[in-house]
Amino acid sequence: MQSRRQFLKGSGGLALGLAALGSASSRIFAAGSDVIRVGAVGCGGRGRGAIIDCLSSSDGIVITALADPFRDRMQEAVRQVRQWCQQAGKPVDQVWKVSEERMFTGYQGYRHLVSLPEVDVVILATPPVFRPLHLAAAIKAGKHVFMEKPVAVDPPGARAIIETGSLAAQKGLSIVAGTQRRYQKAYRWNAYAVRNGALGKIVSARIWWCGGALWFHSRGPDESDADYMARNWVSFTEMSGDHIVEQHVHNIDVANWFIGRPPRSALGFGARARRKTGNQYDFFSVDFDYGEDVTVHSMCRQINGCYSRVSEHFVGAERSLWADSPIQTSMSIPDFEDGNPYVIEHKELINSIRSGKPINDAKAVAEATMAAIMGRISAYTGQMVRWQDLVENTTSPWFNLKLSPSAEDFEAGTVKVPQEDRAPIPGSD
Repeated sequence: MQSRRQFLKGSGGLALGLAALGSASSRIFAAGSDVIRVGAVGCGGRGRGAIIDCLSSSDGIVITALADPFRDRMQEAVRQVRQWCQQAGKPVDQVWKVSEERMFTGYQGYRHLVSLPEVDVVILATPPVFRPLHLAAAIKAGKHVFMEKPVAVDPPGARAIIETGSLAAQKGLSIVAGTQRRYQKAYRWNAYAVRNGALGKIVSARIWWCGGALWFHSRGPDESDADYMARNWVSFTEMSGDHIVEQHVHNIDVANWFIGRPPRSALGFGARARRKTGNQYDFFSVDFDYGEDVTVHSMCRQINGCYSRVSEHFVGAERSLWADSPIQTSMSIPDFEDGNPYVIEHKELINSIRSGKPINDAKAVAEATMAAIMGRISAYTGQMVRWQDLVENTTSPWFNLKLSPSAEDFEAGTVKVPQEDRAPIPGSD
């Protein structure tokens, strides 16, 4: 295994061993504080992107710690931040304060990072299976959090996110989720208009995430089961929740947001037809019943060479709209900020910390995740699944459904890869 010193030498000369910021005493942010210290848990594509977005969002941001099971991903984070600094015209040592002692590998590295007094905000960008455990650790440690979506892969995990979100509210901590449509001007404009009657009563909607297959890494000759699954997390339901949860959660979240509540039940189907890797479905088709005679048809697909569309369409008693196209109305609508929503979400997180006015996305993103899980369970089993089966009814066969391997298995070193090229068959599994 490569040593930290070897890693530093291989990072293109970037000084990761720079001195830490001033004294490393624990602090609580007060209104008007300037420097905010950020640690990132997960340095894959999403984690690196979140680091850059956070740096781009506000002045006074410094990265002080990294955690990832794989050293090469931290090395790539080093390279990309260095490149960003060159493009932004900022000295590297102005934003990068990651000392050699604050780089943590392995599946328990997050524990060390969240315990650091040199970290005020934690970016959580590991595969979704880890999110409930990592969020709980960060909030208990008194850190503000940016967390990528989705936030769980099973019902107990989604409920745990809601509980941790409540704890964050009690502690005055902010949680922002990577559901960037909620920070995008067109969506905010339409959500405001819809919630104030621009369409009349919503009667139906169609939501889609239809695209191609994602990436896959061939297994190395000496790669462990845990590392193989972690590097290919988008191929395993146990890691991602399947693509209805991992990708389509965005569209489901928009439906929840515009309608104002999560669905009451789901009835859907799907299948595995083309995939050769992992154990996920190729497509899902789900009817979500939101009650009050409101039905949303959900469609998602990951098959190359097919029609692609990622969007949401809402039909009201008076008008209809595409969620990403601002509706024309005489209604007075707030002047929402325009710009890159991936950056704005970080900007609003930082502003909430500096102003002492916490924001908390935990419940909304957990409910969107739970709705997606509800749709997946229905498709996998061929049964109608009700919201109360996942959040209230403890006698439901799905209330305590927990996928395995779990985050705890990765820490314990007991991960076993599930059978690949096999998926649930409705009516028999």
